[in-house]
Amino acid sequence: MKKLVCLILSLFLLCSVTAAFAEAQPVEALFVPGVYGAQAQGLFVPVKVVITVSETEILNVLIDATGETPELGGTAASKLSEAILAAQTPNVDAVSGATVTSNAIIKAATEALTLAGADIAQLDALRRDAGGKDIVKEAKELETEIVVVGAGGAGMAAAIMLQQAGKDFLILEKMPYVGGNTTKATGGMNAAETHYQKEQGIEDSTALFAADTMKGGHALNDPELVAVMANSSAEAIDWLDSIGAELPKISFSGGASVNRIHAPEDGSGVGSFLVDRFSAKLADLGVDVMLNTKATELLTDADGKICGLKAEGEDAYYTISCKAVILACGGFGANEDMYTQYRPDLKGTVTTNAPGATGDGIVMAQKLGADLVDIEQIQLHPTVEQSTSMLITESVRGDGAILVNQKGERFVNELLTRDAVSAAELEQEGQYAYIIFDQNLRDHLKAIEKYVKANLTVQADTIEGVAEQLGIDPAVLAKTLADWNEIVRNQRDTQFGRTTGMNADLTTPPYYAIKIAPGIHHTMGGIKIDTAAQVINTEGQPIPGLFAAGEVVGGVHGGNRLGGNAVADIVIFGRIAAQSALDYIK
Repeated sequence: MKKLVCLILSLFLLCSVTAAFAEAQPVEALFVPGVYGAQAQGLFVPVKVVITVSETEILNVLIDATGETPELGGTAASKLSEAILAAQTPNVDAVSGATVTSNAIIKAATEALTLAGADIAQLDALRRDAGGKDIVKEAKELETEIVVVGAGGAGMAAAIMLQQAGKDFLILEKMPYVGGNTTKATGGMNAAETHYQKEQGIEDSTALFAADTMKGGHALNDPELVAVMANSSAEAIDWLDSIGAELPKISFSGGASVNRIHAPEDGSGVGSFLVDRFSAKLADLGVDVMLNTKATELLTDADGKICGLKAEGEDAYYTISCKAVILACGGFGANEDMYTQYRPDLKGTVTTNAPGATGDGIVMAQKLGADLVDIEQIQLHPTVEQSTSMLITESVRGDGAILVNQKGERFVNELLTRDAVSAAELEQEGQYAYIIFDQNLRDHLKAIEKYVKANLTVQADTIEGVAEQLGIDPAVLAKTLADWNEIVRNQRDTQFGRTTGMNADLTTPPYYAIKIAPGIHHTMGGIKIDTAAQVINTEGQPIPGLFAAGEVVGGVHGGNRLGGNAVADIVIFGRIAAQSALDYIK
């Protein structure tokens, strides 16, 4: 077992090199030959998957789930390795009793094969059964009232609303697991005038929330959508309370005027927390998600009204008749071909996006004449660990961490908007930086544990020890930290004007550093909607029966999304889309 783990880790370190030097694959090929690896968070630790491919075949699947329990890690690793190899696709069934570990393995395998140049939908179309034989898909017809496309945060919020209303509906998810990009959200949810703020003595207003959002988005946002988000945010927090998804911990996030970002009590990532709670609620309500089922085409009748859609599952092609469709299938931050159409300068940039964020909903809606808004507005997140594409939550800086360059010096107000901090990083030597924090901050922010477990951190008992490991002059970094602690004591940043995230100094050893740089994080642009989440066509009219919510939509965030607003967006507009669909089919 030890030899296997060592082999996997060695291959994992070589994966980025293999990908970097691989030549373009032939048109007829399925993969760029080589060895590719990725990882995803399991129940206790990150699970690593290393896959070897030829041009046309998955040759080997190595899974390291060491750190999960033997029952979870060993069983899931063994069975899924065999299943992926037999099916020649990562979209295989989870192992019963080891769902979280299985989903992590499937997610990592999907990302590894995406790095290998695979089109996952094409692999699914060529899927083989356990005996290695090609599966012949049959045509099936289904009928329901509403179809929700996408089981990320917005889709699951909509589904909960629809089920509570007693309506007949289906929810489709093209990936083999739920969550989508919501699982990548690590900070919290912005909301104003909430009962949690009032209980903690925080003065805020929906007007200030809206103003901050418009300012952060460079006033490119649709002010009516922003007003709806701000005015509905406290009610959304109450709704989350009602389904057991409480977000009582409040802190500061870049671009906000006051403490407004709501997070789980233990400081864990808001995305995985909400996905777990939404999934549990759907299970309690008896809702089954049609996993591995990709919507491919929206259908309309002679009057231009939505009358159904087509989809492709693991073993069937579906034609689904319905009265309304809610598109909640995410943005396109994982589709380099698509985002470089609008931003060619971003070619080759790492992405924090889940593999399913490929813009399918935008493409389908466009074919019906849907208008797009802000489509070229793509956000870089400033703190992304480049070798794993893992996002370092904004809460680390919001709780008091600082950024330094290779000289060991601060270079920016760390809590400016994401685009501003990213731009500042790209001006530094090597176009990267380090995020610096201490043990006290780690103790109060659970999200940090996964960075430590994933070996992303450098740590030492002294800041000089950290500096030596980073190749920074120890005296310079020590002075930077001392200057920062003085700033916190005086509550006055004379260097860069930072006024928030200064509640505690960095004086508790050991000290930590993570090397970071910008990565593609959010596509602000997408389908145009009105305040009822109706999709608007290029003539300014609603497409009857078509609704949309979440990152598939444009207009909410303008030219830059504030941290915490994506979660507000998916919860609020997911619920609005559901209510509007319910009103439409009456």
